[in-house]
Amino acid sequence: MAAQKPAAAQTGLSAVAFVKSNPLIPTPTEKANFRVVATMVLARLGLMTALSAPLTAGMVLKLQTLVPATSVVGTLGAITSIGALAALIFDPIFGRLSDRTTGRFGRRRLWMIFGALALAIALVAMSFATSVVLLGLFWVLGQLVGNAAVSAHTATIADQLPPTQRGKVSGAVGIAQQAAQYVAAFTAAMVAPNLLLLFLIPGIIGFVLVTLFAIVLPDKPLPRRPESESGWSTVWKTFWVSPRKHPDFAWAWWSRFLLVLANFMFTTFRLLWIQHDLGLTPVKATQVLATGVLCYTVSLIIAGQFAGWLSDRVKRRKIFIIVSAVLFGLGMFALSFATDAIHFYLAEVVLGIGFGTYVSVDLALVIDVLPNPDEAAKDLGVFNIAMTAPQVLAPGVAAWLIGVGGGQNYTVMLIGATISAIIGAALILPVKSVR
Repeated sequence: MAAQKPAAAQTGLSAVAFVKSNPLIPTPTEKANFRVVATMVLARLGLMTALSAPLTAGMVLKLQTLVPATSVVGTLGAITSIGALAALIFDPIFGRLSDRTTGRFGRRRLWMIFGALALAIALVAMSFATSVVLLGLFWVLGQLVGNAAVSAHTATIADQLPPTQRGKVSGAVGIAQQAAQYVAAFTAAMVAPNLLLLFLIPGIIGFVLVTLFAIVLPDKPLPRRPESESGWSTVWKTFWVSPRKHPDFAWAWWSRFLLVLANFMFTTFRLLWIQHDLGLTPVKATQVLATGVLCYTVSLIIAGQFAGWLSDRVKRRKIFIIVSAVLFGLGMFALSFATDAIHFYLAEVVLGIGFGTYVSVDLALVIDVLPNPDEAAKDLGVFNIAMTAPQVLAPGVAAWLIGVGGGQNYTVMLIGATISAIIGAALILPVKSVR
């Protein structure tokens, strides 16, 4: 008897085309209801609040109790880089596991709940760390388990939303992710120097909001078990999407990489920049930081909601990403001239408009060019490497630039971030499948 041909061969389609047209769970055609959308956005806010709290202020304030002031910059850069490396490695891994999870609870639900719970526990452990080694260990653990929840949550956007809803909702999710920085900064301003509360409160927020979303999420179980895979090729595919076969995905990847690199070059050292360039004490600098992030967040929300709505309306993504990246770069450049808190606040407004427009459209564009709907979480995990890899590099790159000319040269770092953002804007131009 002749061997049975694969389904793709029987239909005359390539393997990629067949998978796209015959996913295990079809792309939704009806818009997700308000309850799902609202809790989806809140879950992102909670997750990123928990992950942002250490980077916004918690790590700096904790390190100032563990090491001399002269060692904070280098130690902070090392810890955040190692933590980001853990996120880079495990985001695609957890994404692939999520894609292939079977059972009555669906593919995403349990990964989100247990990831958020473990993250909260890791944050509390950070507050009790008695050495730099323990602090770094708990942060790596937090990044690892936190990204199990993040990868599953990001995939729900592709799972639950039709293309006509992705721009607006992706914009809201992106805004929530950025607004989390303000929640973290506000928490720091309210409870500092109480380090336990500084780490505990964001962890609780993350777990509660993620659990709420998991309860209302219509997370459908897979109708059948995916085809089994084994060998080194499976490991390789977990971290790889061919740029030759999927060039639009590759261009979008590099565009995000450079813009996120610019963002984290500044945000990693923002509190130290405020203390140094504006001449403020740690407590006063934390208060100025909270106000600046508020300015950033309000402008981000307004710009992001408008850009996401308009992008869906005109059915265009690229022009919004290009303009937003240029604006973000200009905001970074403006910071190099800031001499007081008012100038800092104004620059944060420009940054908020630029990044709000970017995050409202970028995720929608990426979902539009995903190679394989059955591996949405894995491919989004690969794309999220463009978010996490810069976090590995940014502290080291920024610390090196700050050290130019003898140290404390934050202006050189800001100029470098500006150049990175502008190049990132240009790299979205070659994308062809999305206007």
